Amino acid sequence: MKKLGLPRVLILGCGDVGLRLVPLLLPRYRVLAVTSNPERRAELRAAGAIPIVADLDAPLTLGCLARLAPTIVHLAPPQSEGRIDRRTRNLAAILPEGARLVYVSTTGVYGDCAGASFDETRRVRPQNARAVRRVDAETVLRAWARRRHGKLSILRVPGIYAADRLPLERLHKGLPALAAQEDVHTNHIHADDLARICLAAMRAGAPNRVYHAVDDTDLKMGDYFDAVADAADLPRPPRLPRSELERSVSPMMLSFMSESRRLHNVRIKEELGVRLRYPEVQSLLAQWREQRLTKG
Repeated sequence: MKKLGLPRVLILGCGDVGLRLVPLLLPRYRVLAVTSNPERRAELRAAGAIPIVADLDAPLTLGCLARLAPTIVHLAPPQSEGRIDRRTRNLAAILPEGARLVYVSTTGVYGDCAGASFDETRRVRPQNARAVRRVDAETVLRAWARRRHGKLSILRVPGIYAADRLPLERLHKGLPALAAQEDVHTNHIHADDLARICLAAMRAGAPNRVYHAVDDTDLKMGDYFDAVADAADLPRPPRLPRSELERSVSPMMLSFMSESRRLHNVRIKEELGVRLRYPEVQSLLAQWREQRLTKG
């Protein structure tokens, strides 16, 4: 009975990061996790969440979510085509008055910044359809927050890494990276730290505030691949000029290799009180390598 009296949190898009968030919430919250796949109910239940079957692509299934919880963590990505995020628009139509919402967006909304270093006040300038959909989602949720007195925190998230989310497959394949003189600055966050930032934003996020959910890593993309290769005892990837590399990588990877930026993370530390467990990519790689060597 005591558990029934706990405040409720609703997670949409409860994949890897959502499942890392669930145990952080369970001591103090009753966690409800939305899935469009009924076969995931057992997995979510085993994690300690209450599974709710609903589909952001099917508005008629969302009515049951309207007043389930006063706090929502929105981790669901947009659909894969178009310039608007229909899923977030469907969600915004049923969000309750005065709800607290944490939306996990992307640093891709800034587009290419030529390696500039900046904070959350920089204007967005999306340069591909994925980022355009994310800007649409942010805009829709800001409008909901104004109209319905919602408390919105937007987390702009870069490349997510963890021991089981390293680019080992591309290293095994020997896929190339950009030549050093043409390489781009990238940003990173460990999946566990992202879950903790979501929790911190839930508790302490200022209304209608943007936060960069990034760590302290200052690496170019090729240097990141090199660091992972070294930790895994794999060959470093070959370096190619952009004109040659374009023929060797996917269009999506090429788009990542066309945007360079360095994001400040002062707000998550000073306003949300976040202390990163993995301040840099190297923190995880050193731990991961030691564990591999210990296991033999």
